[in-house]
Amino acid sequence: MWDFIQNELLGMRWLNTLTGTILQSCRIDTGTRMGGSIHFFLYDTIKIMILLGFLIFVISLIQSYFPPERTKNIVSRFHGPAANTAAALLGTVTPFCSCSSIPLFIGFTSAGLPLGVTFSFLISSPMVDLGSLILLMSVFGWKAAVLYVLLGLVIAVAGGMLIEALKMENQVHDFIRRAPSAQTVQYIMHFMDRIKYAWGQVVSTVKKVFLYVLIGVGIGAVIHNWIPQNFIVQLLGSANPFGVVIAVLAGIPIYADIFGTIPVAEALLAKGAQLGVVLAFMMAVTTLSLPSIIMLKKAIKPRLLGTFIAICVAGIIIAGYVFNAIQNILI
Repeated sequence: MWDFIQNELLGMRWLNTLTGTILQSCRIDTGTRMGGSIHFFLYDTIKIMILLGFLIFVISLIQSYFPPERTKNIVSRFHGPAANTAAALLGTVTPFCSCSSIPLFIGFTSAGLPLGVTFSFLISSPMVDLGSLILLMSVFGWKAAVLYVLLGLVIAVAGGMLIEALKMENQVHDFIRRAPSAQTVQYIMHFMDRIKYAWGQVVSTVKKVFLYVLIGVGIGAVIHNWIPQNFIVQLLGSANPFGVVIAVLAGIPIYADIFGTIPVAEALLAKGAQLGVVLAFMMAVTTLSLPSIIMLKKAIKPRLLGTFIAICVAGIIIAGYVFNAIQNILI
């Protein structure tokens, strides 16, 4: 039963077969580089968009029960490590990309939540979400997906606690601290209102990420069919102990969410890259994109920004090597 769920429902093997059959009926040889690239591009784009629509709808439906004001109230009930854990867990049902998480981070900071708690949320929100769990299961299997989420939560909780211990509240710009807490109007949403909200989120998110998905799938198609396997193995395989570091540094300047990075990671893994390398790359892209760092710089001072980046980079690199060490168990 699980193999059916993994291969046919999440991995959509049937779609792969159907796409190949249609291309062959159009006299496109999927065994050639060009034909294989077209096959990869069509199959992965359709698969990701189907999963994307379904996941955003479900997550947005859940998110409708946790508006920012309610999220703040929930987190404020906890103290110490429990507060960091609650913030990290609530980050799993919030926006998918780092740039979308920053306004909520600023709002929570302005509302007076402890700085470390807000950073646990900021790290967790783009790095770990329910969507990433399902998408990773569709490509890497449930063991790797669950460990990815657990390690992401550990990085978020530990990072927030470290920032709290460093007492860096003075590193937040004064206008953020003095900003009045926005009071959102609370009203009762009926079930159909939540359905409409979730559908609106699907349409809005698809419009924002569709181009990045196409770019990511295009890069994945090139890697899958045009780049020699020996090159990937030498650069990102077990022969290179610095593969994880290279992947993290390469991922930081890229702006994308998990939907755009999945096809790149899938292609790299198929070409012989280590599991920890591709998952570290995904973590770096989703958590430390250059646009999000530029946005965050407007809210916090350089010392705190540097600390945040250093914590995330160190945590992601450690997670990557953990994945590499137990790769044979996970896939």
